[in-house]
Amino acid sequence: MKELIADFPVQLEEALIIGQNYHFLSARKTFSNIVLTGLGGSGIGGSIIQNFLGDKAAIPFIVNKDYTLPAFVGENTLVLVSSYSGNTEETVACLQQALKAKATIVCVTSGGKVAEVARKKKVDCILLPAGMPPRACLGYSIVQVLFALQYHKLLKGDFEKDILASIKLLKNETGAIQKSAKAIAKKLNGKIPVIYTAPNFEGVAVRFRQQINENGKMLAWHNVIPEMNHNELVGWRDKNDNLGVVMLRNESDYSRVQMRMDSNKKVIKKYTSTIIEIFSQGKSYWEKIFYFVHLTDWVSVYLADLHGVDATEVKVIDSLKGELNKA
Repeated sequence: MKELIADFPVQLEEALIIGQNYHFLSARKTFSNIVLTGLGGSGIGGSIIQNFLGDKAAIPFIVNKDYTLPAFVGENTLVLVSSYSGNTEETVACLQQALKAKATIVCVTSGGKVAEVARKKKVDCILLPAGMPPRACLGYSIVQVLFALQYHKLLKGDFEKDILASIKLLKNETGAIQKSAKAIAKKLNGKIPVIYTAPNFEGVAVRFRQQINENGKMLAWHNVIPEMNHNELVGWRDKNDNLGVVMLRNESDYSRVQMRMDSNKKVIKKYTSTIIEIFSQGKSYWEKIFYFVHLTDWVSVYLADLHGVDATEVKVIDSLKGELNKA
């Protein structure tokens, strides 16, 4: 897992090459909505893109993490099917529904049933390198979704330039990122991480939580500010040093959100001694996103080391899939 995380900047470079060389089959048209369907490591890229498009998209962008698609999906919907393995049963089911609804479909996968169906039905399918854990392939999948949106003229700006800047940033900061991640992991060792961030970076907080779950084999939770100020903040009432708070922050966060974060720290520090602030680096949204992703991925594997567990192993998930296959 450490090797895969270390190769993240290289993965982004390879992802750009894959996207630049893919020739789309589907005709461009006007869409009423966009749905990305995918779960876990294959779906989190959709959540991050949804955050990015929140104040930019002229049409709704929905992330679906279920066996069924929304009822509105039809001929004027672009459905982005993201399943790294190509065999995620929920996503395969949604692909079949998208075909019945006559939606325009773009698949992002390394193979499996998704690639098989796409080939048979002659729909777009961007193939990724196979043989890795899905959560270690975020760079591959998220970049292909951006290329699909760009092809269908649903994305403004030069995201490729931002990806290249992100690669440069991560390579230049490799040592500092790992050093910072080790220090953060030590502070979180033996604690339940509580992750807070601004709404437009919630996808990164979810990614961090999921990586702590899968790599560190630990429970964690997250919330966004200001939403948590209307409910969860009241829950900070009892002293509990088993909780470790991580605030993912940006100098560019909305001013009122920054004020709330500062005020929240004053409340929360009464109840736990561990409050960690991580500020992003970079100028563009994508530089900040990938900085956070890379740093927190390292935190998750260092937590695995401190926890004495194998970061790659996910036996309980494999067992669940085995039980479902018997049904």
